[in-house]
Amino acid sequence: MAGTLVVDLTRALAGPQAAMMMADLGARVVKVESPGTGDDTRSWGPPFVPGSDGDEVATYFLSCNRNKESVALDLKSDDGRAVLAELVRRADVLMENFRPGTLDRLGFPPQLLSELNPRLVVLSISGFGHDGPEGGRAGYDQIAQGEAGLMSLTGSGPEDPQRVGVPIGDVLSGMYGAYGVIAALLERERTGRGQVVRTSLLASIVGVHAFQGTRWTVAKEVPRAQGNHHPSIAPYGLFHCRDGAVQIACGNEGLWRRLCDEFGLEPDGAGMATNAQRVAHRPQVIALLEKTFADLDKADLLQRLSVAGVPSGRVRTLEEVYEWDQTRSQGLLVDVEHPTLGTVQLPGPPLRFFTPDGSETTPVHHASPPLLDQHGDSIRAWLWEGDDLGKTLRRD
Repeated sequence: MAGTLVVDLTRALAGPQAAMMMADLGARVVKVESPGTGDDTRSWGPPFVPGSDGDEVATYFLSCNRNKESVALDLKSDDGRAVLAELVRRADVLMENFRPGTLDRLGFPPQLLSELNPRLVVLSISGFGHDGPEGGRAGYDQIAQGEAGLMSLTGSGPEDPQRVGVPIGDVLSGMYGAYGVIAALLERERTGRGQVVRTSLLASIVGVHAFQGTRWTVAKEVPRAQGNHHPSIAPYGLFHCRDGAVQIACGNEGLWRRLCDEFGLEPDGAGMATNAQRVAHRPQVIALLEKTFADLDKADLLQRLSVAGVPSGRVRTLEEVYEWDQTRSQGLLVDVEHPTLGTVQLPGPPLRFFTPDGSETTPVHHASPPLLDQHGDSIRAWLWEGDDLGKTLRRD
């Protein structure tokens, strides 16, 4: 995405996630923030980390704003609107996640954006969609998880709805938004014109219902939460042993038989011979395996499962995940130099790139999330004075 300019009017998480994905791919992302307060997530904590200037930095903000520049603009002022208009004229992409109609009230309806820059691609993320009977509702992740059915699928049982442990609706909206923007940029290469891309927390969560969605739309079966076991495959889930639990996934009959061979079980026993039978008798399958594993420690159990070729794994804490050599081998941690925190380590981009001969071309240099208005002067100099120093975000 080098050479692509993204104007990021978003805040919180869904929009900043989309803009950060573009920035990770090399786009120049100019984050427009409110003077004085900035992005909402600058105050979302604890945890906060004290900086050398005495200010505290929210780790929430650090999670979704790497590789960006920050300029503070009052979009209700003539000066703020003038700077934004000039940014729009030069931009390839504008991203916003205001409530529907807010950008219009600020004086930048889609028609004006198109007049300022006919090639502009606009990403607009909302809570529940920009139209429809509830299109104007404010969108917050946990509310969307409930309204979009995800909480009804998550938890120990139907009476125990649970939110996913990360703001998955926000993250998915950002991912779908970035995906839509790149598609619109590709189409612009053919047509010469930009367009508006819309998504929402509702759409993004419904978009990942996967097989749970078709259980209802096709089979008219209403899925319900059932804890840590797969609704359509058995055994597939979390199984307890002497000192904890492991996860096992027998995705086909061959794997089921390997499991049985390793632990001396009868694969064709009553209610066990096929996946459909095992799903129908899931409590018995769970009880049988947990009885079999009762005298085994996790490490020994995982070793035997590995030798038998049965997919399995442990449940790691985030501390364990980030210390895991496999995580580090995939480039999933990056070091950045923050203006007040010094060197900090952030979760890194999930994509890697290679040439056909196997040489890795993944970017390895990243810039820290910016201080509020950190790049305000250089951005204004670039816009009004033609200062070349503002053309690209320096990451080295």
